[in-house]
Amino acid sequence: MKPFWKKTGNILISFLLLITVWQLIIWIGDYEEALLPSPLSVATGFLSLLADGTLFDHVTISLFRFISGYGSAVLAAVILGLILGRAQRLWAIVEPIVQVLRPVAPVAWAPFIVLWFGIGNMPAIVIIFIAAFFPVLLSTITAVKKVDATYLKLAENLEIKQPALMYKIIFPAAFPGIANGLHIAVGTAWIFLVSGEMVGAQSGLGYLIIDSRNMLDFDLVLAGIFSIGVLGLILDKCVGLFEKWVGKQWGYQ
Repeated sequence: MKPFWKKTGNILISFLLLITVWQLIIWIGDYEEALLPSPLSVATGFLSLLADGTLFDHVTISLFRFISGYGSAVLAAVILGLILGRAQRLWAIVEPIVQVLRPVAPVAWAPFIVLWFGIGNMPAIVIIFIAAFFPVLLSTITAVKKVDATYLKLAENLEIKQPALMYKIIFPAAFPGIANGLHIAVGTAWIFLVSGEMVGAQSGLGYLIIDSRNMLDFDLVLAGIFSIGVLGLILDKCVGLFEKWVGKQWGYQ
């Protein structure tokens, strides 16, 4: 129990430090409430969003979009990465295309995405998919290339053929490297979820921030921002727990 309480204590200290610095900035800078709401004002706004169910509704739809986009991106990227990691010649042909598309911010595709998919859930889901796809794809390909040749030689001696070779040998051996991509993809996908909801959605945390800004409710804007940050932390921890669980199943930890 001690490690749990120690981690909880560290989190509480971090939040107390953040709130203290935040309040000091307001006092030292002599900012008015309209320019920089106080922690108490933001907490009041946050509680009002909780009380009327608004925050729950926006969080639910944002998580649905995130899980849909992130989950489908991980599935597609891992499968494709396992194939391309083994097919060196094919990857040599595909890599220039990937490297050209990868640096393009997903929101740059927003005008086309809205035209193709309309407004609602799909534009945000597609933007999340693009944001998560490339980090997982590249980490999977790199991890497959680094699989110990001893494993492959043993599989050859045991006459393990495809597709059993892929899911029994290569994927478990490459998973620690793939997990790095999963962590990176969580952060980038969650960031672009908000961007996607600002572009083509009428609900979600991104929409909440834009709508509150238009209404000049900056306490609610900050409440939405901190909600995004806390949920992002929770999602990253969930991926870490999943990684540890897989590691225990396969004997890594």
